[in-house]
Amino acid sequence: MTTKELHALFLEHPTISTDTRKITENCLFFALKGPHFNGNNFALDALKKGAAYAIVDEKPPKSSHKTILCPDVLKTLQELATYHRNYCKAKVVSLTGSNGKTTTKELINAVLSKKYKTIATQGNLNNHIGVPLTLLSIQKDTEIAIIEMGANHRQEIKSLSNIAQPDFGYVTNFGKAHLEGFGGFEGVIKGKSELYDYLTSHNKYIFFNADDKVQKEKLENYHKKIGFSTNDHRFYNITFNGIDPFVTLKVEGIEIKTQLVGKYNFLNCCAAILMGKYFNVPLKDIKTAIETYLPNNNRSQIVSKNGYNIVLDAYNANPTSMKAALENFNLMDGTPKTIIIGDMFELGDTASEEHQSIADLTKELKFSNVYLVGKNFFGTKTQFNKFKSFEDLKAFLEKHPVEKGTLLIKGSRGMALERVLDIL
Repeated sequence: MTTKELHALFLEHPTISTDTRKITENCLFFALKGPHFNGNNFALDALKKGAAYAIVDEKPPKSSHKTILCPDVLKTLQELATYHRNYCKAKVVSLTGSNGKTTTKELINAVLSKKYKTIATQGNLNNHIGVPLTLLSIQKDTEIAIIEMGANHRQEIKSLSNIAQPDFGYVTNFGKAHLEGFGGFEGVIKGKSELYDYLTSHNKYIFFNADDKVQKEKLENYHKKIGFSTNDHRFYNITFNGIDPFVTLKVEGIEIKTQLVGKYNFLNCCAAILMGKYFNVPLKDIKTAIETYLPNNNRSQIVSKNGYNIVLDAYNANPTSMKAALENFNLMDGTPKTIIIGDMFELGDTASEEHQSIADLTKELKFSNVYLVGKNFFGTKTQFNKFKSFEDLKAFLEKHPVEKGTLLIKGSRGMALERVLDIL
């Protein structure tokens, strides 16, 4: 079956499933494989549960006229997504970066949806499977699709760019994330810049932060670029008015008061404003969209509980985002200040050095109470409270409650430090 023929079938059955536990009537089931599963083994089960067809790359033990055999299910899904992306008229905006991708994507969607019919990556479904599934959610009347792209090693963003074929792109930043997979910070820059490589080679537009030295140098000789800056008036001017504790910014004399903490979120807002202005969204609508956006899913959330004022930023962490979070927390009002921070994953050979650097920074910033959680932080040379595991932290805090006041909770996803809320 050709991609065109499969797409015609998809238009008749426009729901995709890759999990037999979530089969809906008349969906298309794609039998994907992983290290610990083989979707081909569940194809007939998917059909029994109501799937219209099952796309497989291994012949099932019992034949069915509703199974479609292809050479590679994943590649077929990706090719179908690209075909559908080009079949529809929606403009595609893709973004990647080390930090802030999901929040920036949500802000861009909030702004652009004020004027356009948009779709955006759900949650952080930003990989080789999530990106195709997002593209396949583009509807006939969708005008702009906002596609988040994640990666933990080189060539991933190149592959995702070829699948999504974006008309516009944005890199939030280049940070110390997934250093193990990328082979160091220079590898991160090269890996994330694969989006730039696609856009420049196809003569597409790039949004960028003109105050970011790496971005500015990378795009110095490229003509189709649209930038924002706090001090360079050649680009769109947006100013930062400080935190108390929420980000406030000013654009064209209009003040925008967000419900986001941290200067890093100022840059995320700038990207959304820049794109809103490019796509002619009225400034009053941009202001409303950003001011009413509420962070969720453990990303820079402000939580009040039992006398604690908590900055919950436990979705993920790397050295760049951890440093930014600690420095921002240091500027916030409120005493005493307590931090509970967990290990940062995927740092490879640099793990010990990077965790020690963060431990040293916390000492410089002189917080009232510091709790370090995880094997890497436990190995640092410091006088702070250290715990090898969350269970050790929990046992300690149940006997020695955290002092009431302002609290930062941050760590990599695998640490699941939002569980601290149940202890307070």
